[in-house]
Amino acid sequence: MDQTHSENLHLVRLVADALGEIERLGYRKRSRNRYRTMWEHLIEFSHRKELGDEFSADLVARFLEEYRVSEEQAVGRGDGWRRHMTFGVKMLADFAKKGRIERPFTKVQAIHLVPAMQKTLHDYEQYCKNRLHLRPLTLHRCTTELTIFLDFLHSRKARTLEQIQAVDLSEFILCRDHLKPVTVRTIVSRVRSLLRFLTMRGILQKDLSAELPKIRVPRDATIPSVWNQELLVRLLGAVDRSSAKGKRDYAILLLACRLGLRAGDIRTLKLENLHWAESTIEITQAKTGTPLTLSLTSEVGEALIDYLKSGRPQTTHREVFLRVTPPFDPFRDNDSLHHIIKYWRQLAGITFRSPQKQGLHSLRHTIATRLLEKGTPLPTIAEILGHTSLESTRIYAKADVEALRGVALDSEVNHVN
Repeated sequence: MDQTHSENLHLVRLVADALGEIERLGYRKRSRNRYRTMWEHLIEFSHRKELGDEFSADLVARFLEEYRVSEEQAVGRGDGWRRHMTFGVKMLADFAKKGRIERPFTKVQAIHLVPAMQKTLHDYEQYCKNRLHLRPLTLHRCTTELTIFLDFLHSRKARTLEQIQAVDLSEFILCRDHLKPVTVRTIVSRVRSLLRFLTMRGILQKDLSAELPKIRVPRDATIPSVWNQELLVRLLGAVDRSSAKGKRDYAILLLACRLGLRAGDIRTLKLENLHWAESTIEITQAKTGTPLTLSLTSEVGEALIDYLKSGRPQTTHREVFLRVTPPFDPFRDNDSLHHIIKYWRQLAGITFRSPQKQGLHSLRHTIATRLLEKGTPLPTIAEILGHTSLESTRIYAKADVEALRGVALDSEVNHVN
């Protein structure tokens, strides 16, 4: 659908186009039926009130006013569409304005690229693997974002890659503005790399990579999320260490909060990485490709031994941590292990005073901050965390200052009370 102004759109045609678009995007049948019902009620309302055949802001306002459901008002059988009415009408208005529908979360598996685009993406994937030496998880994330990008181009009638225009790039970046700046910066970098590849292959006559905006994100723009020590004790205390799942998860949590291992390195940790005689763990970090040796503390070592002896299933897999249900496979390559910390966090009834990240990586942030509080030099913290640059470690100094500021504010409040 070409971009146009909503006041010039015929309502019935707009609804038909929008229904076609959500079907193309892979919305489930149940969702498509709900939107169809909602928008058909809008058409019926417009005819009944003699408001004309065109979509307008006034029509939307009057429709919502008449059909709005208060929280106290019961919704009868078959009226479930009314619960989603405001969002559904906003979606239609955005489609009328922009000519596209943006999904909060895109189901990439439902995207079917045209054969030419699919082949080019496959060629670029091989190029990234063989020439750029991208690791599997990075490559997966890259192709996911580029699939969304190519699908966006197709929705703008760019049937072939030779038809890409600078305005298409600007529109794509604008439609990702609901994401964090650091995420948008990564997306821009990946699209830029693809454009250079297309130019190198002669698919594009002009290198359009310079047309993409530069997204500047200060290195210390965000403060790492850190767990309060009391909450961390509660989290570990909630783990049922008598079960196979509990033994496995307890060892995983300790590797994150005591040794600072990344989720990817925990997920791919192998039996041969455990050097019991030297009491060390020796790995090659998945993110940086650099070797890392960490001392295996007695607490972490005992948790690992307990899992290996009494919790880990008998298998030929070399990965230390396996799923607790048959066929007892290792975790998937893109598994962040977030479900593990979420399960025990909810069981412990842990809530945070302010919004923060709560996944496994936040435990890695916590150990860095605790080390800094104890006066550990930054180079030592960088060595423990496996950072290749001190700049990556300096961010924790900001987290430490913010934590101290929070303590000071709490003290002031308590003094006043």
